Amino acid sequence: MSAESERSRLPFEPNKKRQKSAKAKSKQLDTKQESGKKDEKPRLTKQEMAIPQVVSQRMIRRVAGFCGIPTALGISSLIVSYLLLTYTGIKLPPIAVLLMNMGLFGLGVLGITYGVLSASWDEDRSGSLLGWNEFTTNWGRMVAVWRETRQKNVS
Repeated sequence: MSAESERSRLPFEPNKKRQKSAKAKSKQLDTKQESGKKDEKPRLTKQEMAIPQVVSQRMIRRVAGFCGIPTALGISSLIVSYLLLTYTGIKLPPIAVLLMNMGLFGLGVLGITYGVLSASWDEDRSGSLLGWNEFTTNWGRMVAVWRETRQKNVS
C-alpha cells in the first residue's frame, strides 16, 4: 500500500504521476542519453503548487475573524482598564490586566492557525461557520504528512 493511498489527497494537491506529452517524453529521453543521469523528479510549476484563489480568500477571511476579534479585544482591554482607572477610580490589579491581555493576544495567535486549518481546502465546498469538521480533517492531513516526512528522514 503506497503512502498516497494511506492518506487522502488535498483537493488542490497535484498528481504525483502526471501524464507527459509525447514531445516532453522524447525531449526527456534525449537529455537522459546525453547526460546519463538517473530519473529526476518532474518539476512542478508555481501555478500547480499554489493554493487556489478561492481557498486562499476563504483562509484569509477566517484568519481575520478568528485572529482579529481576540486581538481587538486585547487592545480594547488595555483601553478599558485605563479608562476605568482615570474616570471612575476603579483600580484593577496590574496582574489581572496583564493576564487578561496575554490571554486575548494568545487567542489571537492561535486564531491564525485555527483560521487556516478550519477553512475548507476544497474549492467547491465552503464549509461550516466554525469549521470544526474541516479543522479535524486538515489537522489529520497535516499530521499524516509530518509522520510520512519523519519516516523518510529516518530511513
